[in-house]
Amino acid sequence: MENYAKVVVKGSPISKSNFKLFNVQGRAILPYNSGKYHDRYAHYEEEIAFNARLQNPNIVLSEALIAVLKVYYKSAKRHPDTNNITKSILDGIEKSGLIINDAQIRRLIIEEFYDAKDPRFELELFGESTYSMKYEIYRKEVPDEPIEYNLPANKKGAAGSAKAKKATSATNNSSAMNCDICGREISAESSVSANGGKMKICKACLKNLF
Repeated sequence: MENYAKVVVKGSPISKSNFKLFNVQGRAILPYNSGKYHDRYAHYEEEIAFNARLQNPNIVLSEALIAVLKVYYKSAKRHPDTNNITKSILDGIEKSGLIINDAQIRRLIIEEFYDAKDPRFELELFGESTYSMKYEIYRKEVPDEPIEYNLPANKKGAAGSAKAKKATSATNNSSAMNCDICGREISAESSVSANGGKMKICKACLKNLF
């Protein structure tokens, strides 16, 4: 049995870490045919699964694994958090059957790159029975220009934070709202929250997602 596999998926990597939708039993679901923007998470997971199986026919990795993930974004300025991107990717890899469970990955290295012409991710999986991993952190002889990061907009000031909390409170206290899928007016009691509370979906649309 092979103990190595490589998966390359073209396109800008996306993260579903901030998207959460639950059915009436409280189980997390990932809609794919609602016609809404969040369908892309399920589609991306399916694309990963398809490519993983196509590129590694008849390979099933069942042992403990070392993973090296290289993520290439279109832009250095706007992209998902790289530490969150692994969830989307590993869920798709597990769905493909290439691995048994993403818990097999006991060591993981993630690297972030930029390629405006060819965004993608490259994932290599190594069986621990054959491969080992070592890494080295060293001081550069000539330092590079630092890549600086700014505070996100919602953390730049207490006033902005207070305003956001007030708006959220007003939204939560509203007794009537519209379903973000069908547009019908619904109440808090007849709806389900999704995407961290930013979306409201009626129970009729929720059933259609299955």
